[in-house]
Parts: sequence; C-alpha cells; structure tokens
Amino acid sequence: MSDDAPALPAGVERRAFDGRERLCTRGEPVYGEPTDDGWRAWDAGRSKLGAMLSLGMDTGLAGGETVLYLGAANGTTVSHVADFAGPTYAVEFSPRPVRDLLDACEPRPRLFPLLKDARRPETYAHVVERDCDVLVQDVATRGQADVAVRNRQFLADDGRLLLAVKARSEDVAADPDEVFAAVLDDLREAYEVLETRSLDRFHEDHLGVVATPK
Repeated sequence: MSDDAPALPAGVERRAFDGRERLCTRGEPVYGEPTDDGWRAWDAGRSKLGAMLSLGMDTGLAGGETVLYLGAANGTTVSHVADFAGPTYAVEFSPRPVRDLLDACEPRPRLFPLLKDARRPETYAHVVERDCDVLVQDVATRGQADVAVRNRQFLADDGRLLLAVKARSEDVAADPDEVFAAVLDDLREAYEVLETRSLDRFHEDHLGVVATPK
C-alpha cells in the first residue's frame, strides 16, 4: 500500500497473519478467520468492503459512524464494520443466513439485524435512524442502482455510499464494463460518484463505488 493511501478507520489496522499483512478489526471471530491477541483478520476475498479498503479506495470511513448495511448475508463483513463503527443496521432478505447473522450480533450490542428486503426500505424506515453517516450496499440483485436510490432517504446529506456492483446480478450475459456504466448512469439520479475501482483482484466482475448524495 502506498504512503499516500487514505488512512484506515480508527479500529481497523494492518497486522501480520500467517506471514502476510492483512486488514483486521478487534472483535469476536465470525467465519473462522485467523485471530491474534483479540484482532481478527478481515478477509478481502470474502468482503467487498474489505477489498475496497485493501485497494486503497477513499471510503471516508473514520470509525464510529452510524451505518446502514444492505445485504448483510451471514455477517462476514457487517461484523467487521460493527467492530469499529457506531450503530450498525444490518438488512438481509434471506432467513437462512440471518441465523448466522444473529450469532455475529450476539457479542456486538451496536449491531442490529433486520430480516427485510433492501428493495423495500419502507418496511424498515420505522427502525433505521435518519441521517446515517454511511450506506454500505452489497446486494446481489438486478437494479442495484435503484436499491441505492431508494435507500438514499436514510443517508445524511454529507454521508457516503459504499457500493459493490456485481455485474452478473444485473445481466449474466452482458459485458461487465457496459453493465457498470449503466449502473453508474442510474446511480447519478441521486448521487455524485466520487471514485470507482475494479475489485477484480478479490472479486471478479465487481466494481467498487464511493458516492455522496446530491
């Protein structure tokens, strides 16, 4: 990582695990990740946000933020987020991974699981705080830009959207670059795109996006 890379959030460090430097947070392990003296390795190969941080994207994360996380699955990434953030709302649609998510929440009093559909924010609007600092989105569905636009209502005007676009979820047969361009065009309805970067080093046919509300 270059010396001019953005600083990591408070509560996230780079430490040596198994002979190589990796991101880590301090907390209870969730998915069998290596641990060392209370620190748990953050596997960028299993986390789009971890990949964005590993690649030096300027996420704007400083630590202590209020976070709405869409697509929490079984808690792999959102558990790391809750280790260094403030109140963290974890939205997941599928009941099966939510069982694992509940286990990740148990030792994390700031992590709140919601069995809801990210495409229908009205179903959890009564629970999630307004003016969240960060909206993290990793939802494998068609219409990923639309999901981000619909959930804009929860984000503070100076907040950040950290979006991982999965090309194959939009159109399995289309060229990923064309898919990314179309998603970004739709996203600009409600957001100013600050940075994009391919996540192919860790996640094939994925694009990392940092944006802020218009």
